[in-house]
Amino acid sequence: MDKRSTIFEDLLGSHQVLVADGAMGTTLFSLGLEGGGCPELLNLTEADLVEKVHRSFIEAGADIILTNTFGGNRRRLALHGLQDRVAELNRTAVERAAAAVADADRPIAIAGSIGPTGDLFEPLGPLSHEAGVDVFAEQATALAEAGADVLWVETLSSWEELEAAVDATSGLGLPVATTLSFDTNGRTMMGISASQVARWWSGRADSPAAFGANCGIGPGDAVAAAHDITDVAPGAVAIAKANCGMPLYETDRLVYPVGPDGMADYVELAIRAGARIIGACCGSTPDHVAAIRQAVDRGATGPRPEHAEIIARLDASSRPTAVAARRNRRRDG
Repeated sequence: MDKRSTIFEDLLGSHQVLVADGAMGTTLFSLGLEGGGCPELLNLTEADLVEKVHRSFIEAGADIILTNTFGGNRRRLALHGLQDRVAELNRTAVERAAAAVADADRPIAIAGSIGPTGDLFEPLGPLSHEAGVDVFAEQATALAEAGADVLWVETLSSWEELEAAVDATSGLGLPVATTLSFDTNGRTMMGISASQVARWWSGRADSPAAFGANCGIGPGDAVAAAHDITDVAPGAVAIAKANCGMPLYETDRLVYPVGPDGMADYVELAIRAGARIIGACCGSTPDHVAAIRQAVDRGATGPRPEHAEIIARLDASSRPTAVAARRNRRRDG
């Protein structure tokens, strides 16, 4: 597919730091949506509600909004009997985002969200590289053809899935962004460090246009990952899109410990660590994104932070063992 210029690339060229949106699911629940069912089906059944979430993030100051397609591949949709509707649901999601962007008074990039397949890859699981590429390519093609500005592959944890996702998305004429979840002592669930990903990125001919961290334990882990990425690859466009800490149950609901007032330190340290795209993940709302926007607009000065400062100011966990583990995080990748 021929490469086309996109708003995402234009924004990267004209802004030192871009603001990405927050959590689609968290915001939908805050608007009264009940749990259960297929989130991607909401692009059809609750179109106004999905558009409302996108608009709320745009109004809060996001430069990039992610489509409601995190589980929009055939393996995940099969859990709801919707495996034959990949193209329809992904196309409709881009249409929902585009409708929200049409009302904006500034350029907004639409990122086609692509989450994990939900299966382990060989040799640990049933999915071969070829099958994984096919699953990712089906969804990515639908998002690209519907008009997404960037293909945004997120919350990965293994080399096998990362390779399959990039192989599937790199030939579709759009920039690609990839993020992994560093949630186990500075590594993904499958043992990958941010430094290792940076070396992988540096040695690949079709490297993603941007890469970094999303989800995880909290803001400190995402900023530490951006720091390690830019240590190894100073020219990389590093992404930090962190969870708002580890959720705790309060009566009948989950509560995330990091509120909008915690975004100022997160943004300051992320910028000083070299991140160029900063947003939020689970637990975040438009209020979090508005706080990120304000902090990005203020800018940040100061030296490149050390890990000790990042941990001291951003650790969102109340578990002493987790704090100690991150204080002793391995950086030898």
